[in-house]
Amino acid sequence: MENVVLTIHLLLALSLIGVVLLQRSEGGGLGMGGGGGGAMSGRAAATALGKLTWILAAAFIVTSMTLTIIAAQQSAGSSVLDRMGDRPAPVEDTDPALPDGGSLLPPAADDSAPLTPTAD
Repeated sequence: MENVVLTIHLLLALSLIGVVLLQRSEGGGLGMGGGGGGAMSGRAAATALGKLTWILAAAFIVTSMTLTIIAAQQSAGSSVLDRMGDRPAPVEDTDPALPDGGSLLPPAADDSAPLTPTAD
């Protein structure tokens, strides 16, 4: 059931993006500068794409709420702390060893080693 609703939700999201991109721009950022037409009046233009946008948006919200309800029912009141139970976290007693058994410090520079390789 959840997969079906999720698939419908994704299809609605993609079609909502497509319908919004197909609509005519009103000009200006955030609807400003449109000449006071649809953005400033109480009634918006009822075009076919506008109606389809509202329908898709309403369906998108319904599927969002449905997915939330399904996820809440599947959790069945259990939290992360409930799943951990009364068991303490396992404690690792040993320190991890380095692969070569050495230290992380660079080797000490001693005077007997040559600084540059010699060609023999």
